[in-house]
Amino acid sequence: MNPIIAEVTQRIIERSKETRKAYLEKIENARRQGPHRGALSCGNLAHGFAACGTSEKSDLRSMTKANVAIVSAYNDMLSAHQPYETYPAIIKEAVKEVGSVAQFAGGVPAMCDGVTQGQSGMDLSLMSRDNIAQGAAIALSHNMFDSALMLGICDKIVPGLLLGSLTFGHLPTVFVPAGPMPSGLPNKEKARVRQEFAEGKVGRDALLEAESQSYHSAGTCTFYGTANSNQLVVEMMGLHLPGSSFVNPGTPLRDALTKAAAVQATRLTDLGDNYTPIGHIVDAKAIVNGLVGLLATGGSTNHTMHLIAVARAAGYIVNWDDFSDLSSATPLMTRIYPNGSADINHFVAAGGMSLLIKQLLDAGLLHNDVKTICGEGLDFYTKEPTLKDGELEWRDGPTESLDKEVLASIDAPFKPDGGLSVLQGNLGRGVLKTSALRTPHCSIKAPAIVFEDQFELDEAFRSGKLDKDCIVVVRFQGPSAIGMPELHRLTPPLGVLQDRGFKVALVTDGRMSGASGKVPAAIHVTPEAYKGGLLAKVQEGDIIELNSQTGALTLHVDEETLAAREAAPANLAKHHVGMGREMFAGIRAILTGAEEGACSLFYKQEQS
Repeated sequence: MNPIIAEVTQRIIERSKETRKAYLEKIENARRQGPHRGALSCGNLAHGFAACGTSEKSDLRSMTKANVAIVSAYNDMLSAHQPYETYPAIIKEAVKEVGSVAQFAGGVPAMCDGVTQGQSGMDLSLMSRDNIAQGAAIALSHNMFDSALMLGICDKIVPGLLLGSLTFGHLPTVFVPAGPMPSGLPNKEKARVRQEFAEGKVGRDALLEAESQSYHSAGTCTFYGTANSNQLVVEMMGLHLPGSSFVNPGTPLRDALTKAAAVQATRLTDLGDNYTPIGHIVDAKAIVNGLVGLLATGGSTNHTMHLIAVARAAGYIVNWDDFSDLSSATPLMTRIYPNGSADINHFVAAGGMSLLIKQLLDAGLLHNDVKTICGEGLDFYTKEPTLKDGELEWRDGPTESLDKEVLASIDAPFKPDGGLSVLQGNLGRGVLKTSALRTPHCSIKAPAIVFEDQFELDEAFRSGKLDKDCIVVVRFQGPSAIGMPELHRLTPPLGVLQDRGFKVALVTDGRMSGASGKVPAAIHVTPEAYKGGLLAKVQEGDIIELNSQTGALTLHVDEETLAAREAAPANLAKHHVGMGREMFAGIRAILTGAEEGACSLFYKQEQS
C-alpha cells in the first residue's frame, strides 16, 4: 500500500473513532428494531401494501421475502434522469422474478445545474443536496423495506442520496446509474464557440446551435463534471455494479445491468446470510478509495464539500488536508474535458473503469480489503460487463490503455499528482484545481478587482476594465450568504483575457465545480466573506498572491491597515427573494463552512 494513502486513511480512522463508533451503534440499533415489517401494527402494514397485488401482499405478510425500496430522482427535464422513467417497472419485474417485492418508496427533487447555471435558481442548487437527503430519509422512514435502490446521477443528487442512505445505514443499498448520452459536438469545439460568443464574434444563434449539438439526447452530459464524477466515485466505493457507471441509456446492456442491480439488492438483506448494509460498506477505506478515484481523474471540486458531508454521515471526519495529501500521492490518469478534449465515452473506449481500477490497485493506491455490493475486495471491479447470448456476464477488462491520450498508464501518468491544491493564508483556506490548467502549477501575484456579484463582471469585461494582469475577487457567494452558487458564467470572459496574454485568476467563496477549466481559481474560500472572512476587506488594487507550490492565498496588505478597514457590507436582498429562495432562509442560516461540507444536516448534532 502506498504509505501516504495508508497514513491518511489511518489518521481519518483515528480522528473519527468516537463518531464512527456512535454511527455503528446507531445502525446496529436500527437493525435490531428492523428492517422488518413485523415491527408494524396490522393497520400500519395494511396501509403499506394496500395497493399491491394479491401475490405481493402474501409475500409481504410472510416476512420472509425481501421488500426493496425504490427511491428515484426521475424527471424528464433533466436529460440524465429522463431514462429513469421506465426503471421502476423494470426493477419490479426483475425483483418479482426472484421471488421478492419492490415498491416505489418515494421521489426526490433533481434540479439541473446546466439549466440554472448563471440564473437565480442556481442559488438553490447546493442546498438541494440536503433537501434530497431528507427526501430519501422520508421515503425510507416507513420501515417497510429490507434494502433500497437509489436512482440518481447528477450534481447534488447522488451526494444527497448518499447522505439519506447512510442515515439508514442498516439497509443494504445499491446505486443504479442510467449512463451518459452518446458523444455529440466535441467539448473543445463547444468551448471555442462559448469563448467567441463572449468576445462578440458569434451571435446567440451560433451559441445555441453549438450547445444543442453538445447536449443532444437523453443521458448524462458527456464532459467530466460533477455528474460523471459522482458515478465514478460511487463505483470506486463499491456501491455500483462493476462497470455500470458509463453504459449508454436505451441499450440492452444498460437494461440488463438495471435488472442485475435490482436482483443484487435482494441478495444483501438481513433475511439471508449475506447481510451487507451500506453503513458497513462505506468505511474509511471506501471513502479514501473514492477520493483517490476522484483525484486520479481530475474530478469535480464539488466533492471537496460533498465527500466531507458524506463521510460525516457515516461517522468520519475528513478535511481538505486529507484531499491535499492524497492528491500528492495520486497520479493524474485521465484527460477528460475540461482536463482534456475527450469525453466520458472516449474514456470508456480507452479502457474505462476496469482498467483505471486495475492500475490503481496494482500500484497500491486503492484499498482492496473493503466490502462492496458484490462481495469482498475490488478485484471484481477490474472486470467489465458484456452480453453473451443475451445473458449478462463480466469479463476481464483490458490490461493497457487503448488511447493513452485519454487514459494513461500508471508508469507514465499525465501528472505525478492529482491536480488539487489546498491554499492557505490570511484570506483563509481555499481549493485550487490545477489538473486543467495550462501549466502544472499556478503562481500569480496581481492587483485585485473586486465584485460583489458575479453578474457585475460582464460589464467590466465589455468595458475593458479587466484588460490587464489581475486577480478577480467575487465575494459574498458563500453558503450562508446566498447558498454558494456555481460561477461558470465567469469562465468564458476570463478565458478570453488569458488568450489576450494577461495573467488572470479568480478568488471566490463561491463554487466552480467539475467544469473548472483553464483559469486558475481559488474557490470555496473559507471563512466566507459573509461570516467574517477577510475577503470582505479586500479593496480594488490590493495585491493578492496565489501559489499552488507554496500553498499561498495571501492578501499583501499590512495588518495595521487591515485592522483599520471596515468590512464591505453585504447587499444580498435580491438573492434572498424570488425563485423560491425565501423558503431556504433557515437552511442558509445553519449551513456549515465549505470545509465542513456546507451542510445543514448535522447542525443539531454538532450543537449538542
